[in-house]
Amino acid sequence: MSKEVGLVIVGTEILSGKREDRHFLRSRQQLARRGYGVAWCLIVPDTRDILLTQLRWAMAQSVPFFSFGGLGATPDDLTRDGAAAAAGVTLSRHAEAEALIRQQFGDEAEPVRVRMADLPIGARLIPNPVNNVPGFSVGNGYFFPGFPQMAEPMSDWVLEQHFPPLVADIEARVLLPSAREGNLVPLMESFCAAHPDIRFSSLPSFTATGPQIELGVAGQEAPVQVAIRDLKARLNLMGLEVQDL
Repeated sequence: MSKEVGLVIVGTEILSGKREDRHFLRSRQQLARRGYGVAWCLIVPDTRDILLTQLRWAMAQSVPFFSFGGLGATPDDLTRDGAAAAAGVTLSRHAEAEALIRQQFGDEAEPVRVRMADLPIGARLIPNPVNNVPGFSVGNGYFFPGFPQMAEPMSDWVLEQHFPPLVADIEARVLLPSAREGNLVPLMESFCAAHPDIRFSSLPSFTATGPQIELGVAGQEAPVQVAIRDLKARLNLMGLEVQDL
């Protein structure tokens, strides 16, 4: 089981600045509560060719992904069709989804709302407690509406059903005042080679008093504790000031 989840956020309105994205931060926090991280994040427009290309890429990855937006019945809602094409199937009227939509909207389900029951063949439903119009999963993708108030309980359900809680990774960080990143590349390379089971990061910045670097190591607790001790020892041998964060 992957410890990370990809995110696809669909909406030209986000790229144009008409709407602010609310899915990335919420999803990152939601995943973290169960010990998962974000593997990658794509923000794509409501443009069929681009959406299809990115969904095909996402479905070819080894990690599952959550997709938000584009599930409605208007001409710019292209995610259902794109997900089907990316999965190599066609859209078909899903009987259970249709029944839920008709139950929710009655006569107003026709002629438009019922189209939201046209899902990729083989799709599995994701319940929507807000208005009963379900999301769906196909392949390694889980597809939710663009409305955060719907997406959050729906993705909570998916996590409860399919993503068992994991022991969260930890991170240890140190600050190197006045250090310059270019001077430490050989040390970073040898350190990373010695600790392939941890994730390493280097974040340089400039302050009023000059340059500084924040170094981090992340992973499971035992290897992180070993790695951070080794990193501090290597930095001390270079005569650098090292501050814990």
